[in-house]
Amino acid sequence: MTKEEASHLANHWVAAWNAHDLDAIMSHYDDAIELTSPVAAQLLGTHDGRVVGKAGLRAYFQRGLQAYPDLRFHLEDFLWGVNSLVLYYTNQKDTRTAEFMELTETGKVARVVANYSA
Repeated sequence: MTKEEASHLANHWVAAWNAHDLDAIMSHYDDAIELTSPVAAQLLGTHDGRVVGKAGLRAYFQRGLQAYPDLRFHLEDFLWGVNSLVLYYTNQKDTRTAEFMELTETGKVARVVANYSA
């Protein structure tokens, strides 16, 4: 991954979320996606906050968009690696979030670990 590719992915990802466009959001993820998030644990009532597979992720994101109709992200920064990306952003409540994303060879997100400020 180049810095330009990372920037494009980061900005497109944020724009898709800000548009609440579920299809555009989902276009970033691999079919075998695995996501771990404290928000997933809360919204889904699970102890591990783990979501596996694109259908499960879509259902989780759809639930999140319904639960937070004013959801909005502001990209603060991104860090990129050989096959990974970390997005650092704030939301409409000024909560800081960092998401580690591991990418496939085709540039789709295969694994996400989300971390939130207090």
